Amino acid sequence: MPRYRLLIEYDGGPFKGWQSQKNAPSVQDALQEAIHAFTGETVTVGGAGRTDTGVHATGQVAHVDLTKDWPAKTVREAMNAKLVRKGVVVLEAWQVDADFHARFSATGRRYLYRILDRTAPPALERGRVWWLRKSLDVGAMHEAAQHLVGLHDFTTFRDAACQSASPVKTLDLATVERVGAEVHLRFAARSFLHRQVRSMTGTLAEVGQGRWSVADVKAALEAADRSRCAQVAPPDGLYLTDVEY
Repeated sequence: MPRYRLLIEYDGGPFKGWQSQKNAPSVQDALQEAIHAFTGETVTVGGAGRTDTGVHATGQVAHVDLTKDWPAKTVREAMNAKLVRKGVVVLEAWQVDADFHARFSATGRRYLYRILDRTAPPALERGRVWWLRKSLDVGAMHEAAQHLVGLHDFTTFRDAACQSASPVKTLDLATVERVGAEVHLRFAARSFLHRQVRSMTGTLAEVGQGRWSVADVKAALEAADRSRCAQVAPPDGLYLTDVEY
């Protein structure tokens, strides 16, 4: 039974996240329905990351097993033909070994969070950035972000519903920089806790707005107390950009 690796891009706005669920649209369901439409098979598509409601992806990775040995190009094009107007696109498809697993074979994940910090609200990027009216102190945000890098107990930035066995994770990268009219935050790690990136982003935004100091972020992390987390950033500006293997 051939296994296919899929590189996927999607607008998370119309979906209640990646994970298949009853009575709500999901990215996983959209992909599975597209495969069923051209193969007649009922399959389960496994993803590298279970993005939340409203979260986008430019580099999500998934795998699926099919009965017939289709050319990878055919799989990609046939799926895209069924995904028209769904907000999901298969960028690439490859046939891979049976031991490849989109989630468990991954050695790293990268996320981008986009903030538009200007007086005027977004028009074209509405739903794709977090709009903040006040200009942010990017330098202070980046300095504070460095306290999050490394091996830590991230309980402060862990959602109460997180199912991870441990709050201890290693954050490999955390950067904040201005890109044109936006502020971009980038995070890299082998894996993340539920809503960890949005929790860290919301806290760093407090620094950028002058309401928290750099030391406050360090103290919040070391407290290992969810109540010490600042606001959780909305899903609008979050993108899964890359999965490493």
